[in-house]
Amino acid sequence: MNYGKNFIYMNTMKNHFLRGIAFASLLLLQTPLMAEAPEDGWQSLFNGKDLAGWVPVHDVTFVVKDGNLRLVKGMGWLRTGKQYQDFVLEFEWRALEPKYDSGIFIRAGLEGKPWPKDGWQVNLRYDSLGGLVKGYGQVVPSTTPQMPLNQWVKFRLEVKGKKATLDVNNERAWETEVIDATRGYIGIQAEDRSFDFRNLRVRELP
Repeated sequence: MNYGKNFIYMNTMKNHFLRGIAFASLLLLQTPLMAEAPEDGWQSLFNGKDLAGWVPVHDVTFVVKDGNLRLVKGMGWLRTGKQYQDFVLEFEWRALEPKYDSGIFIRAGLEGKPWPKDGWQVNLRYDSLGGLVKGYGQVVPSTTPQMPLNQWVKFRLEVKGKKATLDVNNERAWETEVIDATRGYIGIQAEDRSFDFRNLRVRELP
């Protein structure tokens, strides 16, 4: 038996094996971990670059400023390109002017000017912040205090069937079961006051 040749062969195989382990380890280091993947089901509504996916309605001016969706002025609204039924909506907003006034429409239709005639709206008015409005009448009163100018505030709105809940900065503001619209657009109301919006995302519910 040729022990010299066997020794060389075994040593060569060992080197190949060690190189394979090193290569596999390098691949693992370069592969993103599963925990870093986006949360399942969430869809961004704003890309930070342009107004893709949004449709202006009536006389409004919205622009992208410093990566934020900025409401500049106007009397109308900016709506999503598609309609939603049951969903969770998350976003952050900050008011840029005193006595600020805006709102977030949910399941809104296109009838009405400057805003949806019978649209449900979560208020962003300084003195009734977070209140739930239908058309021009308040249905669920505000319990959220006025927020300072230029301060980011997080809203989380969940709508399923007739039920809706609002969380403000991760604390429950209200719950209700009065939503009668079954499907419609998500929109941002313009009422001649300037706001910034960011981190807008939606997750449709089954």
